[in-house]
Amino acid sequence: MDQLHRVAAAGLNAKGLLQKEKFVLIASWNVNSVRTRLGHVLAWLKTTQPDLLCLQETKVDDPLFPVEAFETIGYQVHFHGQKAYNGVALVSRDPLEDVRTGFIGELPKDEEALALGEQKRVISGLLQGVRVVNLYVPNGSSLTSDKYTYKLRWLGCLERYLEAARQRDEPLCVVGDFNIGLEARDIHDPERLTGGIMATEAERNALRLALGDGMDDVFRVFEPDAGHWSWWDYRSGAWNRDSGWRIDHIYLSDDLLGSARSCVIDKQERGREQPSDHAPVVVDLCWPPEDDADDGDDWGDQAWGDDD
Repeated sequence: MDQLHRVAAAGLNAKGLLQKEKFVLIASWNVNSVRTRLGHVLAWLKTTQPDLLCLQETKVDDPLFPVEAFETIGYQVHFHGQKAYNGVALVSRDPLEDVRTGFIGELPKDEEALALGEQKRVISGLLQGVRVVNLYVPNGSSLTSDKYTYKLRWLGCLERYLEAARQRDEPLCVVGDFNIGLEARDIHDPERLTGGIMATEAERNALRLALGDGMDDVFRVFEPDAGHWSWWDYRSGAWNRDSGWRIDHIYLSDDLLGSARSCVIDKQERGREQPSDHAPVVVDLCWPPEDDADDGDDWGDQAWGDDD
């Protein structure tokens, strides 16, 4: 059984019944077209059964989102998309509360937030009291492109957005495709690639400022070494050479970090036929805290899928 599915089975006792300990799985995955990758996504949901899957680059206008396919397997969907480009979605086992779309979800009077919102890249919701923010950060294209300037403006707006979200004192989980290799160990060839797009100090500093103090990259809590990637370019045989980047992240606020039990990249999904160029990233939380747990919950109702 691989590491991810050991996480999924961790709450089972010897008889296959769920233990009283509460846990939540939150996943992030840039699927590079939800309709093209629908079969992969549904199969992964059935096997892994996360409580919340945050999708990026769904590439579909809202009226055409394949809602029924998710509902058929017991998931609910909130989405914020556009034709052919960008797009984000929240796929949850249980209803989410207070779903907000775009930067204006937190910054209703911010004119730049309204303008940047023409590209559908931001959605958030409350899952068991945790504010989960799902982001698809612009790529930037090249250092001489207007898209690079746009990316830095976008990250500046993200700083204001997250600061506004913090005012409610909700535990905060920020996930997504950040299109930034934050450190040298996040890039397969840092000597050659540092200073280029997705690895400039301007991008890195802008992301650090946006996250602010008290937000931790939970994958790095469990895995400090290099060599762990979440994205492999379709071009130049990057997958076969394992020449990847770790640009898909999950950040947790300090009041949530202590609940994390693991964070893994499900690399095997990148090896499927016609895959996304990204792999899912999954965090396992012991949540809610024991003092907040309702001992009357029926844990026998939840079951995990079999390992492949």
